[in-house]
Amino acid sequence: MLVSLLGDVADLFLPTACAGCGAERVRLRYGACERCVAALEALTPFPTAPQPPPPGMPRCVAVGPYAGELRGTLLAYKERGRHRLARPLGALLASAVARLAPKGAPVFLVPIPSTAAATRERGGDHMTRLTTHAVRRLREAGWQADLTHLLRALPKPDAASLSVAERAIAAESSLRIRPARIGKFSRRSSGKGTLVVVDDIVTTGATLAVATARIEEANMQVTGAAVLAATRRRRPSRERFATFLPQGTEKVERRPSGIPNEG
Repeated sequence: MLVSLLGDVADLFLPTACAGCGAERVRLRYGACERCVAALEALTPFPTAPQPPPPGMPRCVAVGPYAGELRGTLLAYKERGRHRLARPLGALLASAVARLAPKGAPVFLVPIPSTAAATRERGGDHMTRLTTHAVRRLREAGWQADLTHLLRALPKPDAASLSVAERAIAAESSLRIRPARIGKFSRRSSGKGTLVVVDDIVTTGATLAVATARIEEANMQVTGAAVLAATRRRRPSRERFATFLPQGTEKVERRPSGIPNEG
């Protein structure tokens, strides 16, 4: 309660613009104005996949398209140091995980790791923060949730400047299993539970596909992947990109039972 109150006080008096739309001098809640909060809470998790999907692409659920309020909020959190946004964004990520994981069995979230350089630049591992809040929200809603760091990331180029093929090569060469964590996880889970890979954005699906392959090479089964946002990219003449939701795809219900709105 005290943390929530202090957050409200900070939003009222610190000169910070809304993370979602950039509006200034408006009442904020966890860094976003009331309109953007309402838009984020109204997002409906949906199944998504790049077209064509990369080999090994797991079943994937996204909270929303990488656009509008979700894009603005995610960029503010990830690139502009608005770390307090990890709490509401983590709650949204939990709603996507809940579409993949049965409530009665343990669920283990495996965040896509950041490189050491990205972690330094962003003031910490942004996916670990998000996943920690997602685990907390899932537990509050009745899931047996936990976080496990099974992967590590070697240095790689900025994915924003890479083609589809180059992204796949970068992901393949960067992601590695952490053997010590594999052994510890196997002893803790006794081979039971649901493994869900989590990331902030899915574009080509290369990172999720490689992460799934690495984990399954260690004799563990990945149920699927949960992400905050799925991109819609223009298609250059020599490449095909996916839309965030193929036409005719049926959407799932708005929010899983037991996942309350962010208060």
